[in-house]
Amino acid sequence: MNRPYTILTITGSDGTGGSGVQADIRCINALGGTVTSAITSITVQNTLGIQQFYDLPAAIVRQQVEAILNDLQPQVIKIGLLRLIEVVEVVADLMRKYHPKHIVYAPVRQSTRGDQLVNPQVFEVIQQQLIPLCTIVLEPSDLPPGDRKHGHANLLSAALAYYLSCGERVDEAMLHARTYLCQLPAGYTEDNSRSGELYNLFLEMLGRYYYRYSDVAFYAEQLGVSARYLGQVTRSIARRSPKTMIDERVTEEIIRLLTTTNKPLKEIAQMLGFSSQAHLSRFFKKQKGQAPSALRQK
Repeated sequence: MNRPYTILTITGSDGTGGSGVQADIRCINALGGTVTSAITSITVQNTLGIQQFYDLPAAIVRQQVEAILNDLQPQVIKIGLLRLIEVVEVVADLMRKYHPKHIVYAPVRQSTRGDQLVNPQVFEVIQQQLIPLCTIVLEPSDLPPGDRKHGHANLLSAALAYYLSCGERVDEAMLHARTYLCQLPAGYTEDNSRSGELYNLFLEMLGRYYYRYSDVAFYAEQLGVSARYLGQVTRSIARRSPKTMIDERVTEEIIRLLTTTNKPLKEIAQMLGFSSQAHLSRFFKKQKGQAPSALRQK
């Protein structure tokens, strides 16, 4: 994998952490990316919905974005909630000025509860000034079937930005982002129970350490619970054991490296913590019913 570009997310703040800048940072960090942020709106919000907005002035948004662009020079920009015409104009102007490699726009027009977040006049300006500059504009149809829950479009666009930051083509990045989203449970961003929080933490740790640690005991110890309890949680929410989920994540990465790079199998084995090329081959054949070389030939 190429060294990821820095990502800048320009969007609103969601105090629940289910969407907005908080979810972007959590997702991109979990995948191993480097993320910076500029906030456009602050919400008064809880799990029952949004009660109030405070939209930051365009001048403040400009200063936030330009400070990051001048210093860290992010090459992938992920754009979400824009509620003011002046803010749209500022963001479009900065994109034209700094020419980032990729711009991902995830239109935020309505909440999952049906509340209008952006009025039609603002979206007209977005269509005229911002969308023509974008590498990709996500549509509802880009989400896997059934994934219309709070935060899922946000997670898809954040994951897409990450894979683009790794140098992947748009089609490759979309495939991997959708695969990532499909691995998450339906209640990933909404389950505030103890088990839900633990499960989300396990997913984040898995995204960060899967290539180094394949034993359930490591994750359980880091989370401060027993391996048995972690297994109860994952089986309850995802109907899979922690070990199955670890193996699936490793398998997904093997497939990605086999199909998108020319790295030798021996190097892939070293990258993913296998003791040898033969060890990786046995593992992959058990998971997918075929040798890694057979998949690469296809």
